[in-house]
Amino acid sequence: MECNMEKNKINCTCTYEPCPHKGRCCECITYHWDMAELPGCLFPPDIERTYDRSIKKFISTYQD
Repeated sequence: MECNMEKNKINCTCTYEPCPHKGRCCECITYHWDMAELPGCLFPPDIERTYDRSIKKFISTYQD
């Protein structure tokens, strides 16, 4: 399966502009998972902008 980077970029909610993984979702997930994080697209916009991509932050955001 080929990566449709242009389509992925349209739907990418990550605000970190110099990100080399933008549009390459499989690379983004691998990168963040290796650092015990989750990609920004899994967080609401106000939380994503804090750049706290920790699993702890994800759980605290959605536990309610």
